[in-house]
Amino acid sequence: MLLYYKTQVVSQRMGQKNQKTESSSCASTASQQTTEGQDDLIRPRKLFNPVLESSSRRALHRELLVSHRWGLLPEQKPELKRVLEQRRLEQHREREQASHPPSDLEQELHKRRQRLLACEQEELRRREDLQNMPEFVRVRDNLRHITITGY
Repeated sequence: MLLYYKTQVVSQRMGQKNQKTESSSCASTASQQTTEGQDDLIRPRKLFNPVLESSSRRALHRELLVSHRWGLLPEQKPELKRVLEQRRLEQHREREQASHPPSDLEQELHKRRQRLLACEQEELRRREDLQNMPEFVRVRDNLRHITITGY
């Protein structure tokens, strides 16, 4: 570029006639320099963009952009904020329940739930006792309940 600029300044001083001859000689020397340098150098190639090459990645990026614009991203809040919010909501519910006395229906439902839980626990204890009991005792209990009919 500097070489071209110097030739232009010199040619303006020398006149129209000299300008044509110098610019043509300058252009020929510049073209010779570029051809000599091109043989030794490796031409850089444009790298491919994986986002533009793969249609599935383009679709994924498009979906992420749309969901980000609309605020539909899952896990937007950090985990700590979500846990604190859940705890705050649970405490609020507990305070509401404590301030209002339970109705008759709620009391009956609570009693029924307690009875069902007690029955389930009793059933679990009975099953555990049967599993822990030796096999000969279980067989003996089964034989006691069998009645012989046919004699």
